[in-house]
Amino acid sequence: MSKIEVKDDRRYTKDHEWAKRDKDEVLVGISAYAVDQLGDITLVNFDVSEGDPVETGKPFGTVESVKTLADMFAPVSGTVLRLNRALEDAPELINQDCYGQAWLVAIAPSAPAELDALLGPAAYRELLAGEAH
Repeated sequence: MSKIEVKDDRRYTKDHEWAKRDKDEVLVGISAYAVDQLGDITLVNFDVSEGDPVETGKPFGTVESVKTLADMFAPVSGTVLRLNRALEDAPELINQDCYGQAWLVAIAPSAPAELDALLGPAAYRELLAGEAH
């Protein structure tokens, strides 16, 4: 497996979502590893709307690729503030910039400590190293 980028300014789930605190919200996306595993992303579908509650570990939508359909799971509980609607028309942005303009959802966390319970960058790299074997 080639070296997969892991950003040091965010936390990760075992399901390969990333979460980044940005003032009073948490931006959520999928990791470069997830993108690598999925291949070319062809569709993003949100099962939530702005104002909806989300719960840690529960799906909030799906990402479809040429290989498979994958659920996207909320890394923290809270209220959906924004959805990245640009991805509905241009899902390939995830392949191009999964850590930047292709964030998926912004959540107002109801329990900010949940973010600290996620994997740090070093622990996520260890998880990826284990999956490579």
